[in-house]
Amino acid sequence: MQLYNTEAGRKETFQPLGDVVKMYVCGLTPKNEPHLGHGRLFAVNDTVRRYLEYRGYRVRYIQNFTDVDDKIIAAGLRDGIPAFEAAKRYTDSYFRDMARIGVRPADEFTYVTQYIPQIVEMVAGLIEKGHAYAVEGGDVFFSVPSFPAYGRLSGRDEKAMRAGARIEEDPRKRDPRDFALWKSAKPGEPWWESPWGHGRPGWHIECSTMALHSLGEQIDIHGGGSDLIFPHHENEIAQTESYTGHAPFVRYWLHTGMLSLPSDDSSEPAPQNELNAEADAETVAAAEGEIPGGSEAAIQKMAHSGTFVTLNSVLATGDVPGMALRTYLLGQQYRANLVYSDEQLRATIVRWRRWVETAANVRRLIAWAEGEKIDASAKDADAARLRESFDAARAEFIEAMDDDLNTSRALSVVDELTHRINDYANALRSHALAADTASVLRDALATLVEITDTLGIGLEDETAASGGLSAEDRAAIDDLVRQRGEARAAKNWAESDRIRNELDERYRVVVKDTPQGAVWSVKE
Repeated sequence: MQLYNTEAGRKETFQPLGDVVKMYVCGLTPKNEPHLGHGRLFAVNDTVRRYLEYRGYRVRYIQNFTDVDDKIIAAGLRDGIPAFEAAKRYTDSYFRDMARIGVRPADEFTYVTQYIPQIVEMVAGLIEKGHAYAVEGGDVFFSVPSFPAYGRLSGRDEKAMRAGARIEEDPRKRDPRDFALWKSAKPGEPWWESPWGHGRPGWHIECSTMALHSLGEQIDIHGGGSDLIFPHHENEIAQTESYTGHAPFVRYWLHTGMLSLPSDDSSEPAPQNELNAEADAETVAAAEGEIPGGSEAAIQKMAHSGTFVTLNSVLATGDVPGMALRTYLLGQQYRANLVYSDEQLRATIVRWRRWVETAANVRRLIAWAEGEKIDASAKDADAARLRESFDAARAEFIEAMDDDLNTSRALSVVDELTHRINDYANALRSHALAADTASVLRDALATLVEITDTLGIGLEDETAASGGLSAEDRAAIDDLVRQRGEARAAKNWAESDRIRNELDERYRVVVKDTPQGAVWSVKE
């Protein structure tokens, strides 16, 4: 299994430190509703975890909430509520929306406000070791020159880092690159006691402390968005290794590409969005106005500090199933940047529903085959060929995912497998039912579900089958489909056509005749 390690700048063979893979992912700063970029980040890391488990690893997955922060304080002022209430509101929306796209909860969620004593202890330890210093006013800064390896993750030279440091200029710093570990409290802000006075943690020290106390001095995988490479993850390395004396802090840095919106002057209009006009200095410093892999004139990074589309705004209408949205978010390999396209999302819904329909059809065919008489003399050559495709699909899936988690290729494996299953299903005839027909159908369904489950993509969707119809409507449709079948059996084609038209006009239902009976679905 090969993973692209940002620090090494290349793919490396995955070799965990111990029996349990230790995985930490930078989580949400709950200052607004989670947006599609968050959805992609957490769906990707959920898939990393699922695939590691599929390959036989045990995983301990930690994700944090930065529940005290300048931006949360601003969110509370914006919403007219205390900062802690704002953090709770948007933390709850995280759990609501991630469940809708199949993101499993972490083994443990860590919250900054629950780690203040440990953070104070780590800051004090860094001062004692000569890697940090307190200044007049109660702030504490990390001394970048004290860590000679600073910059090894991002590959930035000193000149580039000094240019980025202009965002947080402070005459009290000994070096422009130095960054805050502890911030003195301003009037009206939340604060905690510390040896340096009332204050709260700096952003970067929080993740170092929580990772250290939840997973230990060295971890296997650290995930996050590519916008966090500098300065956040660069600073995590400096703080943690300076404090523990052990390197590397992280064996494999996995960074997910940015999800962006088309700009107003691009050929595709941006979807409905929400605006937060308050710029985030740390985000600006990290991105420096650039989105790797794209043109500033064509796209704009989705972020709470700018323009964004919330997960809830996409999912709440009922037009976009959560599993289809997850499929879309995994549609490109995780390191690639993704420009949001409503047209591509709609195409992905059709793609995913094709998989759902295949699974539903196979379940129906299994029930049919188990209830039919078997022709002992029948030989099902198509079944043998289909069985061969199961091992091939697994091998192709593993090859794709072992190649730095190439979900784009993995989804293509699902397409090909469903194509083969559908070809077999369409060729079935009751008079040629062989002894292994039901068995091969069960194995086909099991293989399809095995692969899609590993990707976190469920194949159950009541809205796809019923279009949100009530139980009474579905019963009426079933009755009309039964009446149509009776009319066809009596060769009353006029009545059969009339019922088909009624189903279309009243319920937007399409009826498909198969050798095993009629099935219906709601039009897209």
